[in-house]
Amino acid sequence: MIIGRLTRDPEARTTPQGTAVTSFSLATNFSWNDSSGQRQDKVEYHNVVAWRKLGEICAQYLKKG
Repeated sequence: MIIGRLTRDPEARTTPQGTAVTSFSLATNFSWNDSSGQRQDKVEYHNVVAWRKLGEICAQYLKKG
């Protein structure tokens, strides 16, 4: 499970065989205190591809933000 924010609206398309495919990018934040006590933040970006019915649902309901 990845919980984060979409960096762009999902891109929906279909394969030549008619299978639905949706791709989008997700940003997650990770915060921690280093050995000197300073707060550190790190952002990771994840490219996600959803196929078939899940892809259709993602394209319908997900928006940037």
